[in-house]
Amino acid sequence: MAKMFLSLDEKAIHWFSKEFEINAPFSIRLFPQYAGFGQKHKGYSLAFSAETPVNASFTQEMNGLIFFIEENDRWFFEDTKTYLFFDEVLKELAVRYEEETFLLN
Repeated sequence: MAKMFLSLDEKAIHWFSKEFEINAPFSIRLFPQYAGFGQKHKGYSLAFSAETPVNASFTQEMNGLIFFIEENDRWFFEDTKTYLFFDEVLKELAVRYEEETFLLN
């Protein structure tokens, strides 16, 4: 079974509240968008939208915000740790990915 992990720092959570101009509780969909160079999959970058889950394969609640990934976007996040943080130098949201490695017995 593929694993997914999502982490946001406090400043990133605040960024979502401010950017979408809505108060918790609300849902944020994370999905791959065909654009840009992408760090994880060439030609794809991470995108967000405020919407209600339809067929979520992953959900995580943080400070009243629900972050989710729809089943058809699962391929982008499988076996990956996704870290969202506010970059103080660039003054914008940033993402870092770490591929999961698993030991086989």
